[in-house]
Formats: sequence, structure tokens, C-alpha cells
Amino acid sequence: MEKKKSGWYLIENEQDYDTALARYEEVKYAVTGTVEHKEKLLLAHLISEFEEKTSELPEVDPVELIKIRMEDFGYKPSDLAREYGDKGTISKVLNYKQALSLTMIRKFSRLLHIPAEALIAEYELR
Repeated sequence: MEKKKSGWYLIENEQDYDTALARYEEVKYAVTGTVEHKEKLLLAHLISEFEEKTSELPEVDPVELIKIRMEDFGYKPSDLAREYGDKGTISKVLNYKQALSLTMIRKFSRLLHIPAEALIAEYELR
């Protein structure tokens, strides 16, 4: 496979955004210290900047927001569990049985590109 030279610039439109997201998916598990890892960090920054400028988050509770972003990225609860480390807890959170922890907020904010401030809002458990 031919090595693609990274030539990333500011994301200015949906096509650039889709290209950046696709590349991010390819390098998201890159080993720290590698060129791909540095590219992943740059892409995360560029994607986040574009999303902040172009998308308004819906007025929903933090759990619903997580579910929306999971759908946006094509993630399943198992992807969140891989990031957080506990399937049972993820299930409880997504079913409003347990509140988000600070650690979850930090990890899901990064993984799902949701500002942490949007995840700290109070919501009712069931």
C-alpha cells in the first residue's frame, strides 16, 4: 500500500469533513509516538474545530446526546465499553439507571466529540 503524505488543512466544508472523519477512523488506534498518532491528534483537532463552527448541539439530556453522537459515528455500546472498560456500566448509563461519572464524561467527550460542558447537565435517572 502506498504511504499517503499527510497534507491536512483547515476543514472548510462537508466533503473535507467526511474525508477527515474517514482518515481518523483509519488511524484512531495508532501507537503513541508514530506519524499516524500525530496525524490522529491533528485530525481530532481539525474535526472538533469544524464541528464547533458548524453544528449546534440539540437541546437534549446528556444520555440522549451520547446516543445521537454514537449514531453519527456508527458506534455501538461495545465501542463505548472498549473506551471506558465496562459493558455493564455503559448499559446502565444508556438506560438511565446510572449517572455519568467524571471519567466517562472525559472519555466520551473525546470519543464522541461532545463538549464536556454538554455532558455535565443534570438529568433524571429511571
